[in-house]
Formats: sequence, C-alpha cells, structure tokens
Amino acid sequence: MGGFVDAVLERVRAARAALSTALEAGDPYEVAVAEDELDDALRVALRHGIDAGADATEEG
Repeated sequence: MGGFVDAVLERVRAARAALSTALEAGDPYEVAVAEDELDDALRVALRHGIDAGADATEEG
C-alpha cells in the first residue's frame, strides 16, 4: 500500500503546484483545470484515508 499512498500524495503535490503556477500566470482556463485535478486528487486521498495535509481544503 505504501506505493499507492506515495503516488496519491505526489498527485496532490503536483496538483497544488500546478494550481499555484496557473494562479500566478492569471490563466483562468488553467486555474479551472488545476482546481479540478486538485479536487479529484484530494477526493481519492480522502476515499482511501490518506492524510493529504492540513491545508487540503484551503487551496485556491
């Protein structure tokens, strides 16, 4: 299960980074795509009981 947990946490980290980049660029389309990816990654983490970080609901 460790590999799966690592993969989910990496997906969340990458989605947060993509959202940050999109926000800095001011690109509404990329922000929407990144928000959707982050929401999905966090949903997967929650579904499997993976702690994605205390700031999981504060993104955006």
